[in-house]
Amino acid sequence: MSYELSPRPVAQLGVESRGAFINRTYLHLFGAITAFVALEAWLFQSGIAEPIARKLLGLGAGWLLVLGAFMVVGWLASRVAHTAQSLPAQYAALGGFVVAEALIMVPMLYAAMRISPDIPKQAATATIVAFAALTAIAFVTRKDFSFMRGTLIWMGVVAIGLIALSLLFGFHLGTWFTVAMLAFAGAAILYDTSNVLHHFSEDRYVAGALELFASVALMFWYVLRLYMHSND
Repeated sequence: MSYELSPRPVAQLGVESRGAFINRTYLHLFGAITAFVALEAWLFQSGIAEPIARKLLGLGAGWLLVLGAFMVVGWLASRVAHTAQSLPAQYAALGGFVVAEALIMVPMLYAAMRISPDIPKQAATATIVAFAALTAIAFVTRKDFSFMRGTLIWMGVVAIGLIALSLLFGFHLGTWFTVAMLAFAGAAILYDTSNVLHHFSEDRYVAGALELFASVALMFWYVLRLYMHSND
């Protein structure tokens, strides 16, 4: 999504202002990831995760509902974070998305841990490594990847269409689909990192953290699926 953030993007500011913006953005991203992990740990340790997972996985269109919820909540939270005039509203959007994402991820984590308790840890490690590498590419090249926006939108539409068709006609989306979606998630990380660095204003560091967290969550989702496929 593109929004009118401010007359002066952070890329046009001085080195000190850019550095402060980047530090704030990634500190908030780290905080969001930490909060997500803590929420997931609480959901599973408290026993709340199992009935949530069983209810969603028991629905015929369970995975489609989960993915649909992910898209809608992500869009709404991002929209509020970008358009809110106050920091409290931006924080509310980031916090709301973290909570929603923690709930949406429960069925996938539950299914993964039934295969092997080590899968979530392995997937998290692989996601961190991939995110760090893609972030380094965006920082080192300083390239503006905004040209990828149209391609990413169409890839997302095609992915949702394939998921819907698989539910309607009963065919399974195999490992090839997961690998393709990992490529999509990697491209989204490049795009979002570039977008934050080149087009966000310095008062939108919370929105920047939200954009990046959404990309990390998408990458983690499909890395988790890949590990599940390989351990089946």
